[in-house]
Amino acid sequence: MLQYIHKKHIQNILLAKENFMNPALKKKIYHYAMVTLACAIMGIAMNTFYMPNKMLSGGIGGVAVLAYYVAGLPMGATSLICNVPLFFLAYKYMDREYTISALYGIIAFSVSLDFFHFLSNYTVVHDKLLACIAGGVLYGIGAACMYRVGGSSGGTDIIGAIIQKNYSISISTTGFAFNICLLLASVSLFGIEPVLYTLLTFFVMTKTCNAFTTGFDYKKKVIIISEHHEKIAEAIIKIVGRGVTYISGEGCFTHRHRELVFVVIKLTQLAKVRSIVREIDPSAFMIISDVNDVFGRGFTLKPSGPNFPRPKFPEKHE
Repeated sequence: MLQYIHKKHIQNILLAKENFMNPALKKKIYHYAMVTLACAIMGIAMNTFYMPNKMLSGGIGGVAVLAYYVAGLPMGATSLICNVPLFFLAYKYMDREYTISALYGIIAFSVSLDFFHFLSNYTVVHDKLLACIAGGVLYGIGAACMYRVGGSSGGTDIIGAIIQKNYSISISTTGFAFNICLLLASVSLFGIEPVLYTLLTFFVMTKTCNAFTTGFDYKKKVIIISEHHEKIAEAIIKIVGRGVTYISGEGCFTHRHRELVFVVIKLTQLAKVRSIVREIDPSAFMIISDVNDVFGRGFTLKPSGPNFPRPKFPEKHE
């Protein structure tokens, strides 16, 4: 009997370990951990930099700030109440996974606003301009943590997601329109100066959010048109250590068939690629453009490069 119980206990432990190592479960844990961290950062930013300097905010958080300034209502509770009808809209028009994630984000953000409210009693930065910059950067980092995992803290994100789904209008456009209306209402209550500081905060927050969402390891897309495309491709693969793709093309004027060399590289590798192309074919035509994100070998999967084996080029027979 004891042996059976012991065996059953071991099986339960192994089953629990197997479930914990489940990639889907780990992904969900990571998702909600990042949403929690994002909400905490945004709550700290608002209470540390916005509130002591009497600055405003955007979205439903901005409505909560207005309610606090005008009536002294707790921001977290106000945010939660304002998000209730939006949650039912998400439940009606969005899928189940998004709705659950949005509900968690709404609660986490509302709790963080009130949990970190004690920080508003301390003025860390007295200069409003510096407070705008510091608050915008910190809030932008929090928002980037949220957007990197596809999370939502409710508010205008839900409205934007519904409108985007049905009318193909971006979430940022919807949020911008809502914030403009909110700021216009704020002008009549607090004057133009706090609104201008808030606009500066929005700008800093947006730039920071975009930078942290896309990352600082900038990528470049390079398209090369040359008579010596094979030599250039081989040199890029061997020297730079990046995969190269041929794209078939045809000159519109000459109707000559050409093979275009297509490669995505890191910013630090751009000078080396330029040098290779100029050395092999000084008359080559190069197109260089920015890339927001890249997925695949050498970037998000096993890296490519001289230390990793590559298939050999087929020998040419004259």
